[in-house]
Amino acid sequence: MAKDEEDDLLPDKDAAKGFYAKYEPKEILGRGISSTVRRCIEKETGKEFAAKIIDLGATTESGETNPYHMLEATRQEISILRQVMGHPYIIDLQDVFESDAFVFLVFELCPKGELFDYLTSVVTLSEKKTRTIMRQIFEGVEYIHAKSIVHRDLKPENILLDENHNVKITDFGFAKQLQEGEKLTNLCGTPGYLAPETLKCNMFEGSPGYSQEVDIWACGVIMFTLLVGCPPFWHRKQMVMLRNIMEGKYSFTSPEWADISEDPKDLIRKCLVVDPSQRITVKEVLRHPFFNQMLRKQSRFNARKKFQFAILVIRAIIRIRRLRFTAEPLHVEEAIRDPYRVKVLRKVIDGCAFRVYGHWVKKGEGQNRAALFENTPRTELHALYINNLSR
Repeated sequence: MAKDEEDDLLPDKDAAKGFYAKYEPKEILGRGISSTVRRCIEKETGKEFAAKIIDLGATTESGETNPYHMLEATRQEISILRQVMGHPYIIDLQDVFESDAFVFLVFELCPKGELFDYLTSVVTLSEKKTRTIMRQIFEGVEYIHAKSIVHRDLKPENILLDENHNVKITDFGFAKQLQEGEKLTNLCGTPGYLAPETLKCNMFEGSPGYSQEVDIWACGVIMFTLLVGCPPFWHRKQMVMLRNIMEGKYSFTSPEWADISEDPKDLIRKCLVVDPSQRITVKEVLRHPFFNQMLRKQSRFNARKKFQFAILVIRAIIRIRRLRFTAEPLHVEEAIRDPYRVKVLRKVIDGCAFRVYGHWVKKGEGQNRAALFENTPRTELHALYINNLSR
């Protein structure tokens, strides 16, 4: 059997009778290192959900196979999911089923897929759309942080979109609940979104560790990426990228930033501060002028935008002035069906009617085109017609 066919096989029904009794699995929506996500239908209601099927015996990124460790990590994720569920911008956990070899997590279905895929299709987002999405992400993060939880893997791939394009923060596999004053030291997450203090834990002994501030840094990276379609620290050489992150080295010099106002740039600067103690907090983020129209500072004069607007206005004026000299398009089918509707033909018909009947025959006032055939021709034209026939 081919490898792809093996990957598509579902776990044996004896492994999780509860799941199969309640849900009918359908096509694969996505795959992870140790999990597969399938669309499924609740048999009783017909509602659609997404089932994350975790293989406890799968090989991890480090090449190890430890079912007990995988089960404990999954149970920790479930515990955190149950604490944060119910928020409009966080994924809702519907059901959990465990067996010896698999764990089934049933989530609400987000039909619009990942924010990453949406960004790939549109390349960049407007400031208005970015404001909507980032406000929802930050509100979700604020709720997570209020529960003393740090996500640690925020990125566009872990943010789903529902049918109304509202965000749903998902994948709490690296999330951790903190005790008061606790700092973390283990390295986890996605390289391009890692905060400098996370990298320091892996590079320097005696590092003070990191906390919830790493989520704010990741949000700054996401916001930068949404606005211009590329991340701030990316480099084909990973070591160069990591050094840029450690130094907070990025810029707004690319041409894509020319039309972006100062408010989003200011917020990104405050999120991507190397020193976590100086980094903006999530509460301060939501009070930032970028998210509060009444507090927004006036944008500086943008000569390029003003010039483009002036050109559009001039073009519009010229087109409006030329409208009365522009011939109306004539469609043969329309002319046959209702020639009187076409201004050019209407003039021809009226002219012919006047020559034939000696008076105007107008549409309206109780008359119609049939009136053309209800009038008597002028006597002289009628006589001329008879004379021509006799010749």
